[in-house]
Amino acid sequence: MKRIELVSSKKELKDFVDFPHDLYKDEPTYVPELFIAQKDLLTPSKHPFHENGEMQLYLCYDDDKIVGRIAGIINQNHNNFNKVNDGFFGFFDCVNDQQVADLLLDAVEKWLKGKGVTDHIVGPMNPSTNETCGMLVDGFSRPPMVMMTHNASYYPALVEAHGYQKQTDILAYLYQVDNYNDSRIRRLHELTQIKLDKRKIIIRKINMKDFQNEADKIKAVYNSAWDKNLGFYPMTDKEFNYTAKDLKMILDPDFCIVAEHEGEIVGFALALPNINEVLKKIKRGRLFPTGIFKLLMGKNKVTSMRIIMLGVIEGYRKIGVEMAFYTSIIDEVVKKKRIKEVEASWVLEGNLLMNKAIQDIGGVPYKRYRIYEKKI
Repeated sequence: MKRIELVSSKKELKDFVDFPHDLYKDEPTYVPELFIAQKDLLTPSKHPFHENGEMQLYLCYDDDKIVGRIAGIINQNHNNFNKVNDGFFGFFDCVNDQQVADLLLDAVEKWLKGKGVTDHIVGPMNPSTNETCGMLVDGFSRPPMVMMTHNASYYPALVEAHGYQKQTDILAYLYQVDNYNDSRIRRLHELTQIKLDKRKIIIRKINMKDFQNEADKIKAVYNSAWDKNLGFYPMTDKEFNYTAKDLKMILDPDFCIVAEHEGEIVGFALALPNINEVLKKIKRGRLFPTGIFKLLMGKNKVTSMRIIMLGVIEGYRKIGVEMAFYTSIIDEVVKKKRIKEVEASWVLEGNLLMNKAIQDIGGVPYKRYRIYEKKI
């Protein structure tokens, strides 16, 4: 008999984090999340999201076997910033069974209604657009890159059958580095640099010796450059610093670059080595006892990267900064030689400027993710 249970103990939290490992144990494209990172994200005392948000975790059992999981999410900062009263679902995983999906989604909807949500339920968010989000609806044949979601192909049908509809789609582009031999792209890079030089806009790498100061300036850009993006809300200082601390452990300063005008940072871009190539080999996402060595030894040997953030503040858009970021990153990739592929994600389907910039340098859309919504 199938039933829903609240996650209320350490063992149940462990089971919640571990469930996808069992669900996808025979799936070659599956990449396990790091256990400690997921556990901290879901623990109120560990992650700053919970200072202005709330999560309720659920597991679905069929007799004694776990067959699904989900989180109900209240994100007060999102609602205040966007002047809405939405709730969210996230961390959604289940077997291919409509009854299981219905039980999970019903549990979240009931909880959100009880919390006073009156507009929409949106998801998946894990737990917000400042972490991972979106449900894969196209491009299942390849594993996800770093900090991107992945799910079985039957998921969309399950949530749509429960009454959820498309809110928007998010695109991931793939760029083959060998294509950079195209003289047209190189010429585009040179022309862009000339244009920025005339405006006295400098493209430079982040100064790792002054990391905290640089991060503070980048935070201001982040919180203004994305202010019109769907689902965005400004990161708090604690959220941004928490994320920056995590990313610092794996970032390569050659791929963290800023645009500067008269000493002020007006845009930035970050590409990360695709450590998912390494995480695939770390059983059940455990760093200890041997996973930590695999991660440390393997992170400098990966053959792909993901452009994870790229933003420019109002007044400096459409003048070539976005293109300069992309071509500068690709230039560095070519120098590294081992990198063969670069993913640019995620990009809202309605962001015509960013989509065009990626397509102009040969990026091909190869994965599509969907944000769903349902009127409560």
